[in-house]
Formats: sequence, C-alpha cells, structure tokens
Amino acid sequence: MLRSSWFMESRNVPHMDRLVIVAPNWLGDAVMALPAVADIRRAWPAAHVAVAARPPIAPLFSLVDGVDEVITLPGHGVRAAAETLRARSFGAAVLLPNSFHAALVAWRAAIPERWGYRADWRRPLLTRAFSPPRHVHQAAYYQALVGQLGCESGPLRPALHAPDAIRRGGIDILAAAGWDRQRPLVAIAPGAAYGGAKQWPTASFAALATELSRGHGAIVVLIGAGGDVQAGAEVEARVEGSIINLIGRTDLPLLAGVLLACRGLVTNDSGAMHFAAALGVSVTAMFGPTRESETRPIAGPDGDEPVVLTHHVWCRPCMLRECPLTHACMRGITVENVLAAARRTL
Repeated sequence: MLRSSWFMESRNVPHMDRLVIVAPNWLGDAVMALPAVADIRRAWPAAHVAVAARPPIAPLFSLVDGVDEVITLPGHGVRAAAETLRARSFGAAVLLPNSFHAALVAWRAAIPERWGYRADWRRPLLTRAFSPPRHVHQAAYYQALVGQLGCESGPLRPALHAPDAIRRGGIDILAAAGWDRQRPLVAIAPGAAYGGAKQWPTASFAALATELSRGHGAIVVLIGAGGDVQAGAEVEARVEGSIINLIGRTDLPLLAGVLLACRGLVTNDSGAMHFAAALGVSVTAMFGPTRESETRPIAGPDGDEPVVLTHHVWCRPCMLRECPLTHACMRGITVENVLAAARRTL
C-alpha cells in the first residue's frame, strides 16, 4: 500500500507519538481486531500505543505483543471513561467499535484526532471517518479501517502469547480440580453469548464428552463465562466419564493457561473459539445461525487450521438470537461428525 502524505505528515504532529486504540466490546471481536492492532504497531513503531477496553476484555491485551499500556475503562459511563483517557494526553484515538458511545468518549476526552468508521450517527465527532466494507470477515473489517489510515496490512492471523507463569497457572487449577497431569485434556465450551440459537444441544455436547472420556481416555474440561453456568451444568449432569467444570472460574489469562494445557477445544461460535485459535489451540467449531464467512475462527501463527462444521438448511444463516423453528441448523450437526473432527487433536 502506498502511504498517503497525510499518514506521513501525521507522525510529525505534536502528541501523535501517543495513540490509543479503543477495543471492541466482545471477546471474539477483540481477538479478531488483533491483526489491525499489529498493523498500527508496525505503522507507528516509536509511538506509545495503548489499548482501552471494558473490564472483561482488558486482560486480553496483556497477552498481546506490542501494546505498551492497557487501560481499563470504568463502567459504561461516558464521563468517567473520558476523564480516564483525557488524563493520558493522547494525540489520536482509533475507534474499533462502531458505537456513538465510543466516539463521544474520545471527543469528550479532547483527543485531537479521532478515527473510525461512519456509523451510529457519529460522523460529526470524528476527525477522519471512513465507509466500512461489506460482507468481509470481521478481522478484515478492522484491518480495512487501519488500512485506510495508511497502515500496511500484515497477516490476517490474530496472535496471543502466554508467558510461562500463565501456563503454570492453568496446569495448577486443572491439577487442583483432579487432573493427574497424564491423561489428555479436551476443552468444551457449551455456551454462546449471542443467544440460544448459536448453541449446539447440551445433550449432544454430553454425548461427545462421554465418548471422548470413555472411548479415548480424555478428561473433558468445561470452560466459559458466568453466563454459561447453566449450559455447563446440563452437560455435566449427562456425562458418563471424567469431567472438570471450570465455567465461571477463570479470568482470561487463567483461561489461556487452561486452554494451552488441552489438546483442543470443541465450541459453538463464541469468544472462546476465537481466543483459543489465537493461542494456537486446535479448534472444532459448530456454526448454525451465524455466517462462518464473516466470523469463522482464524488460527494464530503457530496453530492448526480450525475445523468449522455446519448443516445446510434453507433458513441459515438467519442471524437470529433464538430459533423460532426446529433449530435444525445445529441439531443436524451430528456427534459423530464432531467427534471425527475433534479426534485429530488426540
């Protein structure tokens, strides 16, 4: 990409040596934004690059190379978030969320340059606004934004790096829960934040877990956030075999350690799916109502290519949170097909 004169000149503007990237609000989106973050880091190698994120997402960026500072934005209020950013005297803000809220925070923080996509009636709050691309993968969507700022596009592969202390933390919590440090571990994420339509039936997850345990000698590790507790309990109650339930018991760094101790992850279309893939963990993912062309997991630099399973029905992808019909798109994905895909990790 030929860099614009604006881009070259911008690096000499006072305070442009301090940039803040406002991160997406959901785990999966934040992971898919990592190639764009890497592009910004390469474009401004001498700048102080910070990432500002909501409390549940901020710990993710402690696992990202090239981020100089991680800022946890307080709550959802505009005033407190703006004051947090204003105190740091940033010269520019790259707004990855398309919300009016993100632009208003940057504007009230008196950040001179505010860059993002035209969306949500926020154009007057931006100093540089761009038209978003359509029907591209979400990672490419974020990368296109920083590309229009003049950043050369690097590999479309999110990368997370967990130090040894995090890996040891994952092993320790698994051992405390009963792992003998010998049997292979397979992680299962039965939840999905978007809604029930994205979830493979818990009975199918339980049948898969039973087969992995009894037929392959694996210990199944249930992972997820607090909102996934019910789905996890339903799976655990049906499993005949060895299982460790860590749902709601891990923050993101500890979850990274747990996943890195596992041979692979079987999951719905979820934030955990993207998180595991970026860590280099083998992923088998079931997609129903959502578009795998736009949100399929992308392996990290050292990971295996994830396997995405779908079942063709006339109504998918519907993008609905709850299925008003028979949920055939997810029920049609068989335990046998998922097991065959997951076996490669064992």
